[in-house]
Amino acid sequence: MPEPIEKVSIVISKGSLEGVYPGLIMANGARMEGIDAMLFFTFFGLDAITKKRMNSLKVATVGNPAMHMPSIIGMLPGMSAFATSMMKKEMEKLDIPPVDEFIEMIHDSGGGIYACKAAMEMFHLKREDLCDPVDGILTVGEFYEKSAGAQIIFT
Repeated sequence: MPEPIEKVSIVISKGSLEGVYPGLIMANGARMEGIDAMLFFTFFGLDAITKKRMNSLKVATVGNPAMHMPSIIGMLPGMSAFATSMMKKEMEKLDIPPVDEFIEMIHDSGGGIYACKAAMEMFHLKREDLCDPVDGILTVGEFYEKSAGAQIIFT
């Protein structure tokens, strides 16, 4: 019988709606199952914890094969806004909270929320640019230290 998963560290590196939500859903599901969960936001994934951007994430319509349409259509004005609106409506039907609420829920349930130090420096972000539930800014080495014994999931 396989050993049960006790700890997960989830890396979120994409800043699109469909790039952020899988990690949030997985972290929330882990916490609901009593599994320790940590989220590590790097590169464009930082948008999910940046106060100015977290509630305006969009669906990527260009170059996204899951959209099942030619990229040229995805480039039309308003397509990303339309796809984002449709996705948010479907998520609402399933009672999936907006990004800010989701991050707060995960944090309040004991999940760790961390930003990548190198990405923060690269994008010239400061701690005050991030939402309150962020527990800290970590180097990659510190991320690995905190992840000891965890399953590392890259979304």
